[in-house]
Amino acid sequence: MIPVVDLSRRLGRHEEAYVESVRRVMRSGTLLLGPELDAFEHEAGAWLGGADVIGVASGAGAIELALAALGIGPGDEVIVPAFTAVPTLSAVCAVGATPIPVDVDVDTALIDIDRALDAITPRTRGIVPVHLYGRPADLSALTDTGLVVVEDAAQAHGAIVEPVGHAVTYSFYPTKNIGGIGDGGAVATADPDLAAAIRRRRVHGMTEQYVHVEVSQNFRMSELEAAWLRLQLPSLGADNARRAAIARHYRSAAPHLTWQSDHPHHVFHLCVARFTDRDAARAQLGSAGVATAVHYPLAITQQPAYRDLAGPQCPVAESWAAGCVSVPCFPELTDAEVETVADALARVPA
Repeated sequence: MIPVVDLSRRLGRHEEAYVESVRRVMRSGTLLLGPELDAFEHEAGAWLGGADVIGVASGAGAIELALAALGIGPGDEVIVPAFTAVPTLSAVCAVGATPIPVDVDVDTALIDIDRALDAITPRTRGIVPVHLYGRPADLSALTDTGLVVVEDAAQAHGAIVEPVGHAVTYSFYPTKNIGGIGDGGAVATADPDLAAAIRRRRVHGMTEQYVHVEVSQNFRMSELEAAWLRLQLPSLGADNARRAAIARHYRSAAPHLTWQSDHPHHVFHLCVARFTDRDAARAQLGSAGVATAVHYPLAITQQPAYRDLAGPQCPVAESWAAGCVSVPCFPELTDAEVETVADALARVPA
């Protein structure tokens, strides 16, 4: 069975270098907030064109820290897409604000900007657009709203050429295009004051040893995590190009399927098509030796924990949730495996 993702292949690529990195960390005697994290932040910032990067404990934590540092809190509303991973919303809730889901675009599965603008009320303070599956969202219409904009790029490493928001947040969950050895995340910003506020907040609001000026929790990234992430940065561009080539081969082989619409900077964290009968499609692909997954089976409006949120109906998001299927698309796939997947997709009904 060709897997949707096989982390053992990525681990194998970097195993020897990581073992040496672990020795380096152990010899240093510093396990948190040390030279590996400093180096990763510097290298990631250079890769992002000079942004100030703050490494943190998770992608959800990155959103939470950015929102908190930008003054979002109780009584505020924050607009979010109705089709996304739950951590986008849980981070809004963590700062005491209320997430307001709005529907998504039928072709991209990304937040419908017109609906987002219509959802603005006097209580709206921010918006968290999501670059879902690695496809960048067009956020140009948000620049004049006066809202706090925190871009959720958890699945879009390398896709964001010109950030629109106050901050861009990343996740390093192991399956991501830059995946961690454990959990991790980062905030990227061009605002030095915002970067300083986030750095304080990731360590209990501390400015010097045991002096705390803000109420916050622990969002530290370990040195071992930072060392692992450093190993993946140099190959991210080539790995993203390989993902894009695989996805476009699938689209060429199966033009009858309904794919998430393409974009020149799509980095294909996930390669997703929609099916009228998802169960039948997955069964047929499975019988051909192709594993599949569903990202995500429920829209936010269907999630038990979030059903009471205010906002309009989101039928497009619920339609995406009902039909989406993720197929194998990661850089370590062999050419033979890619051909097998392409042939199976060419035969499966839409």
